[in-house]
Amino acid sequence: MTSEEIKTMIESGIPEAEAHVDGDGSHFVARVVSDSFANCPMIKQHKMVYAALGDSMESAIHALSIQTYTHEAWEKARKLQVM
Repeated sequence: MTSEEIKTMIESGIPEAEAHVDGDGSHFVARVVSDSFANCPMIKQHKMVYAALGDSMESAIHALSIQTYTHEAWEKARKLQVM
């Protein structure tokens, strides 16, 4: 699985999501920005990402580090370069 495929799956599965995915073919880092995460605990945010990826988490993706942000939090993080 490629970073681009993961990005597409996340963006298709989470409303108005913007995903930034890097990886080496089995280990990936996903930074996902969506206001759907507002007022949700982090565990629920991560479950939303896992749901968007479906069965790929059990087969094609060996490891995935997830960072979730609302658009407001993403802008703050970018300004602080805390990504």
